[in-house]
Amino acid sequence: MKIVLAPDSFKESMTAHQAVEAMERGVRAVVPDAHCVGVPMADGGEGTTAALVAATGGELVAADVHDPLGRPVRARYGFVPAQALAIVEVAAAVGIDLVAPADRDPLRASSAGLGELVRDALDRGARRLVVGLGGSVTNDGGAGMMQALGASLRDAGGAELPPGAGPLARLATLDLSGLDPRVRELTVEIASDVTNPLLGPQGASAVFGPQKGATPDAVPLLDGALGVWAAAIARATGRDVAARPGAGAAGGLGAAFLAFFESTMARGVDVVMRAARLEDRMTGADLVLTGEGCVDAQTVRGKTPFGVAQAASRHGVPVIAFAGRIGEGAEVLYDYGFAALVPIVRSVTDLPTALADGPANLQAAVETVFRVLTLRR
Repeated sequence: MKIVLAPDSFKESMTAHQAVEAMERGVRAVVPDAHCVGVPMADGGEGTTAALVAATGGELVAADVHDPLGRPVRARYGFVPAQALAIVEVAAAVGIDLVAPADRDPLRASSAGLGELVRDALDRGARRLVVGLGGSVTNDGGAGMMQALGASLRDAGGAELPPGAGPLARLATLDLSGLDPRVRELTVEIASDVTNPLLGPQGASAVFGPQKGATPDAVPLLDGALGVWAAAIARATGRDVAARPGAGAAGGLGAAFLAFFESTMARGVDVVMRAARLEDRMTGADLVLTGEGCVDAQTVRGKTPFGVAQAASRHGVPVIAFAGRIGEGAEVLYDYGFAALVPIVRSVTDLPTALADGPANLQAAVETVFRVLTLRR
């Protein structure tokens, strides 16, 4: 019996890798000789690097970079030498958790640290990059990232612009002659579920800026500065990316990746599934197990269990989803090929206890399901 184990992390309870291990223990308690294929999953956000490192046999490496305020920080990313593949979550270098709420100011926060992280990956021999967009505290459209990779941004007087989105309003010249030539050889898969454009009422500044500390007065300043940046990008590259879906992701980092790299953008879970070769591993499977902390009506909007179920349906394999909580509207998932939705919490308890007991509860839930399946057989 071949079982594919493809869960996301259960937030604050267990990583995707730990969830795979718990599922496998539950399966083997009933079917000791089952062929279990573990594929830790993610949807492009937190946990993407860890999931893909586990799935590809890569390694976690670290680089000394600068955080959004220019302070030293050690950032980790994944590297798979055999595939010349680097796996980066932008939050590792420019994440909102790196800056205290009182210090968040998207007018001066810079994405330079992400550029330093990309450069470190290039130094290690990366020729492919999977980048998870999400959780950034910057709103500079990737300008800082490009400066760190060798681009020059100058004002009308010829002076290099300081970090942050605010100074982009003074941008007169974008010079790419000093850009690291390896950037043009790097192919990038962008994992993002955000479809917002760079500018306007649905753009990066208006929609996401307030979450990053932008005041109502700062939002139009940010949007105007990004408008100047977008125009400079179009002149320098011939690529007008401002209106592209996803250009506004991660404070406009989506626009920079689309403009300066040979890149494609896709739903986060699809990028992760492709990199982890999930569908190849489903060949010949009898059952797929997936799950995450909460499964509800929103799961159909590109969450990991939904993406896994879509892949499994293409192979005619039934899917069972496990979750810490089965939320409102989750029953809609039965219309999309799920065979069962199984809650893992075994008794009334408080949240800290439920989170701490997550791995044991998941193992027990999987074991129970397989006892029922064995009874039916």
